[in-house]
Amino acid sequence: MELDEIKAKATALSPWMHIATVGADGKPDVVPVHPCWEGDVLWTMAGTTSVKARNIAANPNVAVHSQVTEKGDGVEIWGTATVHADLETKRRLWTGVFDYDLNAFAPGGPDDSEGTCFIAIVPERALYLDTYGMGGSFRWSADGAES
Repeated sequence: MELDEIKAKATALSPWMHIATVGADGKPDVVPVHPCWEGDVLWTMAGTTSVKARNIAANPNVAVHSQVTEKGDGVEIWGTATVHADLETKRRLWTGVFDYDLNAFAPGGPDDSEGTCFIAIVPERALYLDTYGMGGSFRWSADGAES
């Protein structure tokens, strides 16, 4: 399976995913997010002081899981995340990448959203399960190795 196929499957399943991060204390945290793809990078909006952002600063390894359909199809993606609060990234992502209005969450827009950041997730490996895996499991990895 290719990354483009993983992206298409994940996008078709649901606009919502859950991101798992681990903090400096070694404790996991899972929260829902509404990410969108820009090329081969999965982006989500966050608060600069959110648990997600703080955990990624301590440990950049993350997993995201799409909401599973009634049929049982699902996608999980593992990767490395970075937090971006710079104005250039905010301006680039503010329009044209996300399929919802970011102003609903940060009405000041990119230029007046000091507490807003974006999280970039670079996929390293992924798994697509058809019907909870009964219809097959399909894997992708950046290095081409079986994961």
